[in-house]
Amino acid sequence: MNSVTVEAYVRFFESLTPDRLAGLKDLCTPDVRFRDPFNDNHGIDHMRGVFERMYANTNNPRFDVFDYASSLKSDVWYIRWRFTAQIKDRPITIDGMSEVRLADDGKVAEHIDHWDAASQLYERIPVLGFLLRRLRHKLAA
Repeated sequence: MNSVTVEAYVRFFESLTPDRLAGLKDLCTPDVRFRDPFNDNHGIDHMRGVFERMYANTNNPRFDVFDYASSLKSDVWYIRWRFTAQIKDRPITIDGMSEVRLADDGKVAEHIDHWDAASQLYERIPVLGFLLRRLRHKLAA
């Protein structure tokens, strides 16, 4: 993927709205793989469904991209981002990185999100969060 395509993909996510989700078909292969801590699926419709659920379950979701770089050995790009939103009027912030692999035609064939669901999400749940924080403390060096 050349940098123009990566820049278009980055701009797409930074300006993502429910009305713009149809634009995934212009950027991704029909059988694109999307994986994050909660999903692992194939196909544009499934990927779009993940974002539709995000809009249904959060308020004011937003992605801000801080940096991106290409692999020296393959057609893979790494995109560093921050996701912010509100769930039931509680703000959330998730810092992560997406590993984006390109197909021969330059479209995204695989989008894999890497972020720590335990510390950035699960630990905010009252009882579960307490248990996870205790476990993390016990395992820390």
